[in-house]
Amino acid sequence: MKVKTFPLSKARLDEAVRRFPTPFYLYDEGAIRENARAVLRAFSMFPAFKEYFAVKALPNPFILKILAAEGFGTDCSSYPELLLSDMAGIRGEDVMFTSNETPAGEYRAARDLGAIINLDDFTHIDFLEKATGLPPVLSCRYNPGPLKGGNAIIGKPEEAKYGFTRDQIIRAYGLLKEKGVRRFALHTMVASNELKEEYHVETARLLFELAVEIWEKTGVRLEFVNLGGGVGIPYRPGEEAVDYGRLAAGIREVYEGIIVPAGLHPLGIRTEWGRAITGPYGWLVSRAIHTKHIYREYIGLDASMADLMRPGLYGAYHHITVPGKEEAPAEAVYDVVGGLCENNDKFAVQRPLPRIEAGDYLVIHDAGAHGRAMGFNYNGKLRCGELLLRPDGEILPIRRSETVEDYFATLDRAALAEFDGPYDLKERP
Repeated sequence: MKVKTFPLSKARLDEAVRRFPTPFYLYDEGAIRENARAVLRAFSMFPAFKEYFAVKALPNPFILKILAAEGFGTDCSSYPELLLSDMAGIRGEDVMFTSNETPAGEYRAARDLGAIINLDDFTHIDFLEKATGLPPVLSCRYNPGPLKGGNAIIGKPEEAKYGFTRDQIIRAYGLLKEKGVRRFALHTMVASNELKEEYHVETARLLFELAVEIWEKTGVRLEFVNLGGGVGIPYRPGEEAVDYGRLAAGIREVYEGIIVPAGLHPLGIRTEWGRAITGPYGWLVSRAIHTKHIYREYIGLDASMADLMRPGLYGAYHHITVPGKEEAPAEAVYDVVGGLCENNDKFAVQRPLPRIEAGDYLVIHDAGAHGRAMGFNYNGKLRCGELLLRPDGEILPIRRSETVEDYFATLDRAALAEFDGPYDLKERP
């Protein structure tokens, strides 16, 4: 069984908490950099490769700067994510804008940044043309429908709201060519948190076959295909991580069998991984503040589902350890919960753990993607801050915790002061 580790000793954690009270997220910069380099080494076998980090996974410009230094771009899905990318110095074709139901203003912002726009629907061709004019390079997102099985998180492709059908995408490239677009790309995204390497190899096969069909039917030669994201991480001890080298070799074999004979070599390969890049290298650090003994044993944390919603939303597993009790037997069984007025506010259900007392730290593992990013303010809960563990051991705050002032900042207090509140319903016309 693989052991889940945390980069701070109990003593170092005590020291950190004196400066930064729990709860908080901690990210390991050195591990993120090492992982990024491993991805690039594995995919260096292709004629051209680029990873566009999915900003939605961890939208913090400090993290984006780290990844930019390692040669990554960004995949953005909204105007604020484009701003985060720009803030980190990532611009031009180092950015892909993959959005859906996109407002015209967001397309204009993507054009201003020089991003590669990835269209989600056939009707967006006309919409984009009217909003900004068509750029010289465009990508289209393919939804294979029943040709490709999905998985539990993202669902069946034929039930998903994303992308073009096969017939639509063939027509789209022909139309875009007529309208003067000269550079083309193809994209798909059909799964989330998928650990099976063969699944991603088959996704590549699907896109390579479509690239050949597009060439044969429209004369459009793609500059690159973006295999999307969806590469999973081993949330549970004992699960095997995706082997980047084996995955890249599998995709290369399919490339040699489809793209090369069709005369479409060299074809660039792109990905938009998020979870696989930062997920294992982030932890939500919390403290037990209550124990409760009723029909079950409960541990109440100072964090809640507002800080990490994946367990409550998906029933997702996140491993939990108790610093200082790593060697203690898991002889107690707890529901580990937060303070929201929702019964699904649970980080773990009937989880064997060491005996826990109020004041103990609990570290929730593999929270470096889709953790803080999915936070919310229900019940007036304030989202926690983010810390970065630098390679030299320094702990750098990269986002402070929210305050009550932040929570009320969007209210119009002047209008509230003049608002007379209740009125007599009998006087309504």
